[in-house]
Formats: sequence, C-alpha cells, structure tokens
Amino acid sequence: MTAYTSRQDVPVEETWNLEDIYSDEKLWEQDFDKVGKMAEKLKEYDGNIHDAQDLYQYLKLSEELSYTFTHVYAYSMFKADQDTRDTAAQALQDRVKQLGVKVGSATSFFMPYLLELDEGTLKGYIAAEDGLKYFEEDLLESFRYKTHVLTKEQEEILSQLGEALSSPSNTYGMINNADIKFGMVTKDDGGKVRLTRGMYSKLIEDEDREKRKEAYKAYYKPYVELKNTIASTLSAAIKNNVATSKLRRYPSALEKGLFGDNVPKEVYENLIQSAKDNIAPMHEYNRLRKEKLKLDELHQYDLSVPLVSGVKQEIPYNEAYEIMLKALAPLGEDYVQTLKDFKDARYLDVRETPGKRSGAYNMGVYGVHPYILLNHQDDLNSLFTLAHECGHGVHSKLSSQHQPQISARYSIFVAEVASTVNEVLLINYLLDNEKDENVRKHLLNHFIDKFKGTFFTQVMFAEFEKVTHEYAEQGKPLNVEVFNGIYEKLFREYNGEELVFDEEVKYGWSRIPHFYRPFYVYKYATGFASAIHLATKILEGDKQTLESYIEFLKSGSSDYPLELLKKTGVDLTSPEPIENSMKKFGELVEELEKTL
Repeated sequence: MTAYTSRQDVPVEETWNLEDIYSDEKLWEQDFDKVGKMAEKLKEYDGNIHDAQDLYQYLKLSEELSYTFTHVYAYSMFKADQDTRDTAAQALQDRVKQLGVKVGSATSFFMPYLLELDEGTLKGYIAAEDGLKYFEEDLLESFRYKTHVLTKEQEEILSQLGEALSSPSNTYGMINNADIKFGMVTKDDGGKVRLTRGMYSKLIEDEDREKRKEAYKAYYKPYVELKNTIASTLSAAIKNNVATSKLRRYPSALEKGLFGDNVPKEVYENLIQSAKDNIAPMHEYNRLRKEKLKLDELHQYDLSVPLVSGVKQEIPYNEAYEIMLKALAPLGEDYVQTLKDFKDARYLDVRETPGKRSGAYNMGVYGVHPYILLNHQDDLNSLFTLAHECGHGVHSKLSSQHQPQISARYSIFVAEVASTVNEVLLINYLLDNEKDENVRKHLLNHFIDKFKGTFFTQVMFAEFEKVTHEYAEQGKPLNVEVFNGIYEKLFREYNGEELVFDEEVKYGWSRIPHFYRPFYVYKYATGFASAIHLATKILEGDKQTLESYIEFLKSGSSDYPLELLKKTGVDLTSPEPIENSMKKFGELVEELEKTL
C-alpha cells in the first residue's frame, strides 16, 4: 500500500473535484456576500407577512438562500477536510459558521409566526397562492408540532436556557475528548506508552491475550476513576430531557425522541422485544468464540479478536472498486453505471494524507453531486467502507435527481438502509466467490461482528436509554450504582452466561457519547435489519422488491421514513423484518460453526 506524505503526490483521479461547486474562490466570495444580503432581506419579513403573497415570497427567498448557503458551506468544509492544517481553509470555515449564525438569527421569527396562525388561515393562504402548493407539506408538517410549542415568552425563556440545558453534553464532550487520559500499555520493546483510542481499537483485536487485557484495563481506567463525575453529567442530561419533554407536553421522553420521524413507540419496543426473543444465536456465538480461542474463561477483552488468524488481504483501491461494482450487480445496470460515473467524475477523495480529516463520509450537495471522503487503506475494512459510503452517495444522487430541493434530503432513519444493503450484497458476493477456506471463515467472522456491533449492541444501548429515562420519569435516583446495575443486567442478557464479568464491564455506559443524543442509536439497528431484509429479497431475485428499493432511493424525504420503507415491503411496525434479520444472523453463526 502506498503511503502518501503529501496531497500533491496523490493521483488526481483519486481526489475530488471541488471546481464542480466553484471554479474559483472569487465565485465563492460572491455567493458568500449574496447569502448575507439575502439574510438581511429575510429579516425584513419579521412582522411583515400579512397575506399569501408575502408568505410565498418569504419561503421562495428562504429556499434560494438555503441552496446557495449549502454550496458555500460545503465548499469551505471540503477544503478544510482535505487538510485540517490549512489555515486559509479554516478561515473560510470560520466565516461560514458566523454566516450561519446570521442566517439563523434572521429567520428565527418564522416558526413562532407560523405556529401562531390557525390552520384554517394557513390553508386559505395555500388555496389563494399557487406557489405555496410546493411548500404545503412542509408547512402542514410544522403544524404537527403545534401542541408541543409553548407561548412566545416561554419559548424565549427555553431558548435562553438552551446553553445551560446542553451543558451536561458539552461537559461530557470535554471530559471524553480533551481531558481523558488512558492508562499505560507495554510497547513491543518493553517500554511503556500511554494508550490512545486508535491504539485501543488495534490492541483489542491483538492475538496476544495479555496485550488485549492490558489495553482493556488501561482503556477503562479513567472512566472508572471519573465514574461519579460522568454519572452526574449523564443523570443531568437525562433529567433535562425528561423535563423538556414534560414542558412540551409529550407523553414521555421516548415519544418526544420519536416524534420528528413520526415513529410510534411500539416500533422501538418491538425492536427490543424481537432482539431479546431471538438472542440465542448471539449467546451461541460467544460460546463458539470461547471454544475456538481455547479459553477457560471468556472476558470482554476476548470479544473483538478475529477467530481466524493470519488472514491479511491487500485489496488495492482500483481492484476494490471493481469488486464493489460486481457485488452490486443485483441492483441493476443503472445503479452500477451511476457508481462508475462517480469514479470517473471524481466524486471521491480516496487517500489518507497528512492533516486530512479521519474516517469516511458522504455529503450530497443539491444542484451539484455527492462528495465522498475516504481514508482508503487497501484492506478489507476499506472495501466495506467504500461500498457503505457509495450506498449513501447513490441515495443522495438519486434523491437529488428525482426530488425538488425541499424533499431531496433523506432522514437519518432511512440513511443506513442504503449503505447497509450494499454491505450485505458485498459480503454475499465475497463469500460466493472466495475459494480460500481461511479467507471465507475470516469474512463470515467479520460480518458476524459487524452484525453484532450494528444491531445487538445498539439495541442494548437503546434499551439502556429507555430504562434510564423511565427511572427519571418515575422520580427514581440516577447515580453510579443505578447506571452500573442497569448496564450490567443488560450486558448479561445480551451476551449470555459464557462471559466472565470483570469489574470494568458495568461501567460501559460511561464511555458512550451517543447517550447524550437520546433515542438515536436505535436507528442503526432498524436500518440494519431493514437492509438485511431487502438485500435477502433482492438476492433471491425478487423483482418487485428491487424496483421498489430503487424507487425508495429516489424518494428523499417525500414521505415519513416508516412509510417510505413500507413501500419496499419492510413494515417495521410488525416484528417480521427484525425476525428475518435475526434468522439471517443465526444462519451466519451456524455456517461459521460448521467451517471453523
């Protein structure tokens, strides 16, 4: 694998083309100024929307501003992400952040204004002005929130409390990102070095058990030491969320969390129940792990080491792209051609270079095209990441092509479906075409671990959130002992009796930043289960499922997430999709057991 010391060394076809947004920075500056002027114009509408025509003109200008601001924002973000050390790019980004504040301030009057209208008046405006038909669904969607919006004075008080209410989350962020100091681990030469997160993710997969154990203890050390402080931030975050939910007249914090996507709480509860009813293969997998690793006792630090050793595949980027195209052939020629075009037209920024933002993402820029950031390492994980992000990319591309701007952006709830369908098709293709038995076992092991992390672990987290919020709603205390008790009980239920519990296990709740963004993680699990369901049908040659899935990718946010999925045959209000994916997990574990 080539290690690039500079961005200039990367072949131009493996870098994205930002000139598709702005061919030079002068044009960016012009749009930057234009957004500022449009924001000032929008501010003039405060107190001056008197009829249908005024409302239409405001919304039209607001959408135009949104279009231009997205381009200005995306360009500065991509520039900065190419090299986070580039001070000129950082300066552009800082200016865009300030511009965003200006836009937010200029338009903050609109939602209170809209919700003060009665529905009859609004419908009268829509009937009187043809142009408002385009905005009708969004306007009426805002009215869903009417019951939960307070008086203008109360809303102002709540907005002033915003910073204080987000303080627990910010404090945890500072502890977890800036202040935390992990314990020491032993280097290969016998010297000691302080553990980092990056080192931990490698060491916890190390074949040397002592190294895994040492890394595990060093990783949990600061969380155990800071247990009371972190329990205090998490307890405050949960209580703030419960208090806000009550103030806004939601039946529960859970229902407030699900309201935006219009998801009934039964979907959340059904997810947890179905996972628990079908947990046996997960317990079987841990039993198999203990047996294959020849361990007297299975500990948490034994759960990530690959069961097949010595499999290190090098898959160069161009080869990875070809493999992906072949694997995704069941999605049809148009889908594959779209991805060929991605590569030819430089939608992807491929290589890791000094200063480049880590990780991977896809961002669709309406009116231009998707941009995909990778840090490709020519290995199996990178191949899966490529397929995953290209799933998001095609979703963005098709939604932008087939939806007007207002409904082109899809919700997080459905986002993971498009990326995971690609991963499921990829693993099936690799397993079907791999002759080397060791590599096949490694692939099965890889996918089972992915399944475990994206489904079971997230469902366990979702149940932890549900239980802790219910405690707060019932006025029960939330402290270290309570969090430990809830987390340890759930960890046992999900992982089975094979596991011997170290003291650190029960502190698992203290290292999860997602708990400060409540009732969010369940979407990973529903997305994953939906994708398994769809990919299985597509691989069986079900033409109707394939056609409805491609339509789904074109749908953006033209309907609520559950409704969009129902059109593909996935009904998350019933246990079937979850149970089908559980069945698939059982089959994978069974196959691994036979081959090992």
